Amino acid sequence: MTNPNPPRAEPDWPPAVVAGAYQTGVVLMRNLARRGVAVSCIDCDSRRPAFKSVYGKAHLCPNPDEEPAAWAAFMRRLGSQFRQRPVLISSSDRYVSAIADHVAELKDLFVFADSSAAIQGLLATKRRQYELAAEHDLPVPRTQVVESAGDLEAFAAEARYPCLIKPIHFRDWQRFPKGHPLFFEKIAVASSREELDRIYKMAAEANPHAVVQEIIEGPDTAKLVYVSCYAQDRRRLGSCVFREIRTDPIYFGSASIVEPVQDAATDAMCDRFLRSIGYAGICEIELKRDVRDGSVKMIEANPRYSVTSDAAPYAGVDLGWLHYLDLIGQPVRPVEPEFRAFRHIVLYRDVNAFRSYLRDGLLTWKELFRSYRRPVYFFDFDPRDWRVTAENLYALLKLLLRPYLRR
Repeated sequence: MTNPNPPRAEPDWPPAVVAGAYQTGVVLMRNLARRGVAVSCIDCDSRRPAFKSVYGKAHLCPNPDEEPAAWAAFMRRLGSQFRQRPVLISSSDRYVSAIADHVAELKDLFVFADSSAAIQGLLATKRRQYELAAEHDLPVPRTQVVESAGDLEAFAAEARYPCLIKPIHFRDWQRFPKGHPLFFEKIAVASSREELDRIYKMAAEANPHAVVQEIIEGPDTAKLVYVSCYAQDRRRLGSCVFREIRTDPIYFGSASIVEPVQDAATDAMCDRFLRSIGYAGICEIELKRDVRDGSVKMIEANPRYSVTSDAAPYAGVDLGWLHYLDLIGQPVRPVEPEFRAFRHIVLYRDVNAFRSYLRDGLLTWKELFRSYRRPVYFFDFDPRDWRVTAENLYALLKLLLRPYLRR
């Protein structure tokens, strides 16, 4: 069916501000700019890719975790510079939390899903997202938030290994110095009770509050990603389900390649959960089918524009555009995904991933080349955005050469 919604922005429609300048923010800026939206972004780190992007200006802001009042003041100044209230869309958990903490100060200067900001803020922390999932019948593996060594001991005594340990906020482990075993990691894997205890002691140096969790057994191809957009009146405007083909790191990491799949049961389960909590906006839910009983369980939720959200437009569901249209008050008709075969690839991740898969005998060179056959779309390769792409390729080249340079 032809998409019934406007294909492009009118000249007098509001601009958009993307909160977060990682590559995720770059692709959201690109997708909105292609629709004719005047777009810019904010971030507290000028080294992020969007500061080099051709798609819009990047504004350097205070760190909302460290200087919340200064960040709110910056946002008020930024918002007052526009002739009409810009749409504010987050591509980073840091700004999901910041927006949730400053709704009253921002809602008169920016257009965002303010009625759902509190729910988004809760989902942005591992502590609350698992509690919400349990309260609203979204299956999760055995999970516990620990606040002390005593809490960990109670979990560890009955746990089935290997287990995962995760920071409450991803950025908790960013505070570690470069070279620390947990620096910039999203998870750590413990194969025994002793190892779980050792990792927790390291993690507690940044924050004693952490999430420990039993694994969901199964291969990486048992992982699914549900991406969606919900209107402010809680209608679902669009959704897609993707299957992960490879992940980085292997077994427990984020997807390096995904492909669309039809999975009505998973789609309905995630839809039911987000409707039951009154969600509005863009959301990603990562799940995995447990090979022991065939049940699908949540790994984590990301209440923002995500890496896999960038795959959805190639299936006919442009989540950023649907969200923008809804926020500015345009009538939006829900769209259905176009189920066609393609793969969405994160090049930097996949270079790390395929080495691990080859080493463990889970991939052949023939299968590797086949996974890159057209149609393929890339998250971090865009010739028009040449400065960002050049930097990504340089990082990729260093990654490819690293084993040889070490020798």
